[in-house]
Amino acid sequence: MSETIAAPAPRIGFVSLGCPKNLTDSELILTQLSAEGYQTSKTFEGADLVVVNTCGFIDEAVKESLDTIGEALAVNGKVIVTGCLGAKKIAARADGTTAAGQDEPETLVKHLHPAVLAVTGPHATQDVMDAVHRHLPKPHDPFLDLVPGAFGTAGLKLTPRHYAYLKISEGCNHRCTFCIIPSMRGDLVSRPIGDVLKEAKALFEGGVKELLVISQDTSAYGVDVKYRTGFWDGRPVKTRLLELVQALSELAAPHGAWVRLHYVYPYPSVDEIVPLMAEGKVLPYLDVPFQHSHPEVLRRMKRPASGEKNLERIERWRALCPDIVIRSTFIAGFPGETEAEFEDLLDFMRAARIDRAGCFAYSPVEGAAANALEGQLPAELREERRARFMAVAEQVSMDKLRERVGATMQVLVDSAPALGRRGGVGRSYADAPEIDGVVQLLPPEKASKTLKVGTFTRARIVGTQGHDLIAQPV
Repeated sequence: MSETIAAPAPRIGFVSLGCPKNLTDSELILTQLSAEGYQTSKTFEGADLVVVNTCGFIDEAVKESLDTIGEALAVNGKVIVTGCLGAKKIAARADGTTAAGQDEPETLVKHLHPAVLAVTGPHATQDVMDAVHRHLPKPHDPFLDLVPGAFGTAGLKLTPRHYAYLKISEGCNHRCTFCIIPSMRGDLVSRPIGDVLKEAKALFEGGVKELLVISQDTSAYGVDVKYRTGFWDGRPVKTRLLELVQALSELAAPHGAWVRLHYVYPYPSVDEIVPLMAEGKVLPYLDVPFQHSHPEVLRRMKRPASGEKNLERIERWRALCPDIVIRSTFIAGFPGETEAEFEDLLDFMRAARIDRAGCFAYSPVEGAAANALEGQLPAELREERRARFMAVAEQVSMDKLRERVGATMQVLVDSAPALGRRGGVGRSYADAPEIDGVVQLLPPEKASKTLKVGTFTRARIVGTQGHDLIAQPV
């Protein structure tokens, strides 16, 4: 009787580019691929097919995505493209047809890389799977197999196992003039609160110690469904950020885990969340995209918040929770920005003492309404203002870091070679992964003290180094 040897499972190379929201889309696709029996890898070589999840927000991201697609085609040849760049169309000719002679607008990706097998937009798991099935048939029935390495119903994650992103909504209702995200991801669509909490529970039970809540507009969670009441664990829960944060804190508490909020617009409703931070139910950390301070610039940007009130709001948050850390992003050199308006931004940074700040020199994005505004500034001036802003922001940040010297803080360990006997790297509540600084952990003074990735340790802050803290485990 001859023995049947099973054929190796098809292998798919996968590359995820862009923001954490893109990362969660990638995790959904990878979970489905694994559920259907496909193997996945981070390399193009040896793969039967490659999927590239792209970013299309700013010019540098578009270039990176197009270069990666080109590399994947050169190395592998069989490529499916998804993500924000996949939604970008090229302009039609005067007769209404595209350069390819088609009635429908051609995607930028297909125009520049006609050899790709398929192109989809963002948040399109099923479209990606349909394209995979056409070019690499699935090996088995997904209902008969488990997903190795997954967090139960939360699926696979591309982050280290001790932290994970939790996307609570898709799309955005705002029409900021510099942004094209709504044209790629659509209007706000909030996930059912029961589904969000089910995923969070699976992640905490799987060992996640830090849950990072993300969306395009976290503060607006539930607006599209008029904050309707959903159900979780047999009880009614309103689809609103306050109730979501309260429920997440309850789920996190038995595991001693952190909950961190990102992309929080500075609406008055955020004032209800800050007391929960003061009570230790959620990390006292807010990622708030202010973008600018001057009311006229914000008006040209069509931002949903008022510049005059943002400083008052920050002062109120700090009165409610003195330990709160605020991170933000800003744009320098926006069309029409005068020197006086830019100086207003610098004054705001000094007065608000933003703990962590990033800044982009304004870059015209194809399809953005800001491209038509008067007063486009030269690239050299935009870059010069970005550098001036960062000089102020870095000084504010380093001054605030020095204030922590002598304090003892809880640190989540991200790296600990040799059980930390040679030191390690971690993060405090003030440090989100990838975008903020870190805590450089010195070798423990006690021989019995060890460090383990994904666990917490107490550490005494003994110094600073650039954007980082230096600490002695205790």
